[in-house]
Amino acid sequence: MTTSRDSTDLPLGIVVVGASGDLAQRKIIPALFALYCQGLLPQEFHVFGIARTRMTAEGFRELIARNLTCRYAPGESCAAKTAAFLERCHYASGSYGESGTFLDLFELMRGIEGRGPVNRLYYMAIPPTVFEEVAKALGDSGLVACGSKREWSRIVVEKPFGRDRASSDRLVAEMHKVFTEETTYRIDHYLGKEIVQNLIVLRFANLIFEPVWSREHIESVSLTWKEPIGVGMRGGYFDQFGIIRDVMQNHLLQILALLAMERPRRFDAHAVRDEKVRLLRCVEPPTLDRIVVGQYGASESGTQPAYTAEPTVPPTSLTPTYAATVLRINNDRWRGVPFFMEAGKALEQKVNEVKIRFRPVPANIFDASMGGVAANELTIRIQPDEAIELRIMNKVPGLNMVLQPMPLNLRYQTAFNVGIPDAYECLLLDVIKGDRSLFIRADELAAAWDIFTPVLAALEEQSVRPAIYPFGSPVNATGTFPASG
Repeated sequence: MTTSRDSTDLPLGIVVVGASGDLAQRKIIPALFALYCQGLLPQEFHVFGIARTRMTAEGFRELIARNLTCRYAPGESCAAKTAAFLERCHYASGSYGESGTFLDLFELMRGIEGRGPVNRLYYMAIPPTVFEEVAKALGDSGLVACGSKREWSRIVVEKPFGRDRASSDRLVAEMHKVFTEETTYRIDHYLGKEIVQNLIVLRFANLIFEPVWSREHIESVSLTWKEPIGVGMRGGYFDQFGIIRDVMQNHLLQILALLAMERPRRFDAHAVRDEKVRLLRCVEPPTLDRIVVGQYGASESGTQPAYTAEPTVPPTSLTPTYAATVLRINNDRWRGVPFFMEAGKALEQKVNEVKIRFRPVPANIFDASMGGVAANELTIRIQPDEAIELRIMNKVPGLNMVLQPMPLNLRYQTAFNVGIPDAYECLLLDVIKGDRSLFIRADELAAAWDIFTPVLAALEEQSVRPAIYPFGSPVNATGTFPASG
């Protein structure tokens, strides 16, 4: 006979669907191990992996062990922590479309956890094409707590959430047949990054920014996402979505919403997300004449392949690997300020950052012979080497009046004597605590799709051919492409 207790004290069963895949092995399970090493998981918990790949529970543990690190369990404690965590990891295999797979999982879980109340977290580390059938199978197998006050069942869904507004709405409706909106956690791992979370603090806990955070003082905002690698073995997945759906419609729009939204009434999940939705609904959808798309060709040295030569990418693919656009926000705070957005693969560097360029100083009293006065610029670098940098004008030490822009730089690695947690650690802990602040609500998702669905449809209907740029070359948001070799 079980006794009643608070739901936070109940055992926790974590089910990772797609547990043999790259996302689960490199990110999800190592993040759970990090939480375990810090004592942030319930005392009684188990991790259940399920995937199509056939392997034994011991084989699953051996696979997990390759990616576990001991950041939070240094020295001799590492081996003991690792062994104790692996003992709690279990595995089942089968087809996602067969109800018997999840009935077998139910029996495995009940045999290990017992028959008492258990909180359950389901992580969908699988392609979006099987979200619906897995959710239905979980419900049909009796694995989802419905309306219980003693235990909860929560599901974490990885992007992409559909391919456009219509498919997104359909996915939301079908998932809601099993999991309510309150128990659905749509994850964008960029929202778990420390410096992205800090955007709210930077804006609303520092009085100096609010008076200048508007069109009166800000000339433009740039949001950039670049990486120097191609799609590699992910070509089959990427070709279904492209860079706009993969990065711009989610990661960069989420950052833009935090940057530009109004002050929430209070700091809680509903208030923050209410303001993000209001902001996104003010963003004017870009048209074809305000977007540039590109696709990487072979590198000039010939050592890196063109996108269409990557494994599993069709040789005639028109899928863009680079896109740049300018967004306009039609509200009183931002009307007239361009928000430049660009994202691309196989470029010259890895960088994800925001640059806020302020307007030039009016009635400048310094003449050009002194070096000129450059506009102030605030850079928020999300990766690599997280930092916040404010460029201000200074006098160069010496006998003459010479001006020079200099950075005031807050580098996270040197400013804080603490380890920066991985984004998935932060987000998984929030799911367990029931904090939905950093997850995407259904109406927020719909508003984000409304921005990019029209131009995505136009690109595909008109079979727009992306410009070719050499692998590893610089491309800029003005749409200037170097000639491909």
